Amino acid sequence: MNIINRLLVNRRFILILFLIIAVFASLQSYFGGLKGFETSDKIYTHYNNYIIFKQSFFHLIEKKDLYQLFLKEQWDLFKYSPTFALLFGILAVLPDVLGLSLWNILNAAILFFSVYYLPKINIRTKGIILLFIFPELLTTLQNEQSNALITGLLIFTFGFLERGKYWLAALCIVSTIFIKLFGIVGLALYLLYPNKFKLSYTLFVFTILCAILPLLVVDFNQFIFLYKSWANMLANDHSISDGLSVIGWLKAWFGWQVNKTFVSLAGAVLFCIPLLRIKEYTNYNFRILILASILIWVVIFNHRAESPTFIIAISGVALWYFSQAQKRENFILLILALVFTGLSSTDLFPKFVRDEYVWPYVLKAVPCILIWGKITFDLLVGNISPRIQESNL
Repeated sequence: MNIINRLLVNRRFILILFLIIAVFASLQSYFGGLKGFETSDKIYTHYNNYIIFKQSFFHLIEKKDLYQLFLKEQWDLFKYSPTFALLFGILAVLPDVLGLSLWNILNAAILFFSVYYLPKINIRTKGIILLFIFPELLTTLQNEQSNALITGLLIFTFGFLERGKYWLAALCIVSTIFIKLFGIVGLALYLLYPNKFKLSYTLFVFTILCAILPLLVVDFNQFIFLYKSWANMLANDHSISDGLSVIGWLKAWFGWQVNKTFVSLAGAVLFCIPLLRIKEYTNYNFRILILASILIWVVIFNHRAESPTFIIAISGVALWYFSQAQKRENFILLILALVFTGLSSTDLFPKFVRDEYVWPYVLKAVPCILIWGKITFDLLVGNISPRIQESNL
């Protein structure tokens, strides 16, 4: 146990572990050969998602519509903002193996440092949190996705708000929105802190700056066209999939053909009700549970949620459990999340189990749905008590 405890409080060890897994996932994808997709007779690189990000930069500077299919180059659409396409040029001009590795390292590092930036949680607990989310980190890095980066930026937003660093908080939250639009849910954190005027104008400044960045490489007409095309793509994308989400769960378990807009609105209402408890805003545990609720909500109410997205939700699960007093029911839910959310997409589950049960019955999402319900209930009834911290090193 002493050895384990020494490793848990050793930040350098955990950082090296995160960097190693980032490089490993990158090389695994880079040397993974070619692969096909069920609805296409073409083959693509094993790191297709990175190619989508990379090519978006070249499509941007070539004045093309970013939001059409380029099936000769990549499978699937680019779904992020024009600003993301521009900034990705820093990596796009590098050789793929280097750019891919740096992209995954960025994702892993931002998540790592954001957890260590959390206040009022000791180093050992932070080490446990990072190791708990490790399987999901590997999954998202193997798919070259931005979900770990999104998670880290949302956690950093909370950390900066806690310390009154509103400019940095605004930069982080605006960055999430211009990567994946659902980051806008993180703005709920702003309700919890004083000095709303400063919160507003710092947010406004970075929103404008991020929005107009593409004007560095495109003219005004193309700029307007790209944002309209992005909005149109997102609107049409809404009806395509049910995902590993509340909507998918309701259909798989109960056969309910639910209206997606109705479910999203119901989820939004349930999310907002605890925010009516304004007097609780001064309670740190209330605030960090709101952060956990946000991290889980943006996944389970996302109709396009897929396995690599769950690094966001499992991080919310970890913050929920390890920031408050231990309870038997919470521990049971944590174990369910570890097994069915964290490990169900790994080779620890035989392929036939994943194909016959995990994916059809949306089992990866179910523990997160239950935990989000528990968080919402606790926020409403005030059933919150802090975890006893040995120290706050």
